Amino acid sequence: MNEGYRRSLPPVLDAHVTVLLTAIILFSFGLGPVKGFATTQILGILLSLFCGILVSRWVTDWFTSKKRHLQYFTGVSKRIFQHANIKFIEYRKIAYGISLVVLVLGVASFFHGFDEGVEFKGGRSFQVRFAEKPPVEKIRDELKVDLGESPTIKTVGDVHTLDITTSYLIDDTRPEADSMVEVKLYEGLKNHLPAGLTYNQFDSNFKVGSKKVLPTISDDLKDGAKKATIFALLIISLYIFIRFRDWRYSLGTIVSLLHDVLVTLAVFSFARSIVPFPLEIDQHFIAAVLTVIGFSMNDTVIVFDRVREYAREMTGATKEQIINNAINHTLSRTIMTSLTVFLTLLILFLVGGEVTRGFAFAMLIGVITGTYSSVFVAAPILVDLGKKKPLGKADTIVEVKQKPSPTPSSKPATAK
Repeated sequence: MNEGYRRSLPPVLDAHVTVLLTAIILFSFGLGPVKGFATTQILGILLSLFCGILVSRWVTDWFTSKKRHLQYFTGVSKRIFQHANIKFIEYRKIAYGISLVVLVLGVASFFHGFDEGVEFKGGRSFQVRFAEKPPVEKIRDELKVDLGESPTIKTVGDVHTLDITTSYLIDDTRPEADSMVEVKLYEGLKNHLPAGLTYNQFDSNFKVGSKKVLPTISDDLKDGAKKATIFALLIISLYIFIRFRDWRYSLGTIVSLLHDVLVTLAVFSFARSIVPFPLEIDQHFIAAVLTVIGFSMNDTVIVFDRVREYAREMTGATKEQIINNAINHTLSRTIMTSLTVFLTLLILFLVGGEVTRGFAFAMLIGVITGTYSSVFVAAPILVDLGKKKPLGKADTIVEVKQKPSPTPSSKPATAK
């Protein structure tokens, strides 16, 4: 137990610090609900670290003091993971080809375009109070017919008040554009308002507030999102360089994270007209991308730390053997972590509603591509960069030679 916790402490700290860095950056650049999401994430990371290092240790110590043996493998996991010997590095050229396709699609997505959310392209927000609790999903579907797009609807204050945000006619510079949007909103909400209610009555009694997000403000949000993503990549790469003292690990990290970001961008660009739900680039998408970066780094750091450990121990082994062993021996942890996160996000995607669906979808993509890039992108790069340079310093073995015992000065013994 002592040896297990001692050896796992450095990778656990590294993994949590990298995710914490992205959460702090998200908090610094985010606004409104994204800042709240980042705050929750920071608290979650600190609590996870506390539970992973201390609480789980208390539990294992309690079981071992009771002479209870903890089973860490089931029959299935023993067959799949305990004797895993997959030669991942032999498939690295195929992985490089896939990554090249990802790079092309990621760059092409900027030319193909994206569906931008209200925060990025501007829009109007209205707070409407209803007499009874309104059916949010039904209202969204009905407004989509009148406004020509799916608005963002959130409950504010109490269950009777909705915040409805739309970018309908945001580029229209006519003075009457504001009133035209309000009329469309009134017509879309008629079925959920008292019978016979006029537009003037709706405007004075049921519409309790409104605001407008201008395109100039959305440009500032775009710049902040770009800076947050670039800053997160640089800070994490610098941290990896400080921890591993080798530029190859940092470069492998950058390539792996760029791979994850480009995959997500490509899917949001090319699949927006295929999937039956909106794929918009907004602050929630940026939050998802930065969270994916942190999650991907979590897996990559675990593999890198095991590579460095085996580079010290497996003297005389090739780089391919060291990296294959490192990936195989961390495979159970990688798959179990990714699978639990994936299932949680899948539930959020299926039952979380329209507002969180795009965020959950981006995270689902990120979990898959993050796991893939940790195994098939970040680690194989170590083989092809600095081919003559070892992956880490080998442990120094000091041999102490015993001095020969002094021979007595008496007569030499007679050979028999």
